[in-house]
Amino acid sequence: MSYFGTDGIRGKFGELPITPDFILKLGYVTGCVLVENSDSSKKPSVVIGKDTRLSGYVIEAALQAGFNAAGVDVHMLGPLPTPAIAHLTRSFHADAGVVISASHNPYFDNGVKFFSNEGKKISDELQDAINQKLDQMMAADGSSLLMPIVNPAQLGKNHRIDDAKGRYIEFCKGSFPYQYDLSNLTVVIDCANGAGYSVAPRVLRELGANVIAINNNPDGININENCGSTHPEGLQHAVVHHQADVGIALDGDGDRIVMVDEKGNLVDGDGILFILATQGQTKAAGVAGTLMSNMGLELALNSAGIEFCRAKVGDRYVMQALEANGWILGGEPSGHILCLDKSRTGDAIIAGLQVLAIMQERDLALSDLSAGFDVLPQKLVNVRLSQMKDPFDYPELVSAFDNAKATLEGRGRVLIRQSGTEPMIRVMVESDDEIECDMLAEDLANRIKAQLED
Repeated sequence: MSYFGTDGIRGKFGELPITPDFILKLGYVTGCVLVENSDSSKKPSVVIGKDTRLSGYVIEAALQAGFNAAGVDVHMLGPLPTPAIAHLTRSFHADAGVVISASHNPYFDNGVKFFSNEGKKISDELQDAINQKLDQMMAADGSSLLMPIVNPAQLGKNHRIDDAKGRYIEFCKGSFPYQYDLSNLTVVIDCANGAGYSVAPRVLRELGANVIAINNNPDGININENCGSTHPEGLQHAVVHHQADVGIALDGDGDRIVMVDEKGNLVDGDGILFILATQGQTKAAGVAGTLMSNMGLELALNSAGIEFCRAKVGDRYVMQALEANGWILGGEPSGHILCLDKSRTGDAIIAGLQVLAIMQERDLALSDLSAGFDVLPQKLVNVRLSQMKDPFDYPELVSAFDNAKATLEGRGRVLIRQSGTEPMIRVMVESDDEIECDMLAEDLANRIKAQLED
């Protein structure tokens, strides 16, 4: 079986696979794979970072023990955003980077995801090798050979990296044009009580901004709680209340960003992509979005003469689309933004700095930079089923989908997709007519429910 989802291994802490004993095995087998694929003259090493969840302490210790038992050295980074771990993996010339986080999920969830030595998501081949060894170990549970230990002289060591935050802060600042600073801006930063709680305000302050930090006091269980990029209402209120120039919201692990203009209006990932692609000194050659990207973004980019393509949902697939097309800019409406000329992975702080740089270059407010982008009305309806069925197996439904697409051709979209985690069909409709959008989405959802639950 595969233990990996679209973004590593994730679940509720205390339930498989996020249990201390499983995580110990995960660290051990991953270490074994790294040892098998490394130069025999050099002991493999990994860097491990985490967000602010209380369960991160337990998972960190279990991973560390597993890696050490396999003969792998571990560099402990402490709480840092996910993109910081990706950067420091390359900086330390480590064989892999490990992030302990469940991103935007509640505190009781947690997870583990890996980066390659290039600071990218690990390859499918390496992931398959880890899966295979995990299967063997889970099947052999109870055996005395469950976790054979290397020669005690070859066990891995642990190192605490005290200057990890400073290294990442300088990396972020280096992505901002040297000829500008932020001394004329008041910025509200919502840290989601997550991994960016310390470094994000410091980056902005060291670039000169007047910074108002909110949700920057993590206690282990308040991560993402009614705050951050998934709950931006508090940020919108704070920007207006403080008469700030701009607001920035991160998610729990610091790889997603949404922004708020000086009027309190939300600028999501699609809006940020529009600004980065069209409002800077050089237009983007192309932009990679996902199936969930609003059609308004596609239309706006087409009007600007910029190519646009859609990948499957997930920053892994956006990265693949960018590499296939030779482009550097892509992302998702949720706020995963890839600027490959600045970072190898989605980085909320770096993406935000690029928008602030354009504000400085153009001497314009965020609302002015967003003015050419009109979001099409969108309606999303989730159809929960007693058991999963594929709606495309039913000709009557396929005909209804095709008719809806024909009706909206050139001015809207229909997207029907199955949930990957529960028996649910997601119906999304976009249209330049909000009433039509709502009616079509509800009609298709009702047809699916009637047909698949008949």
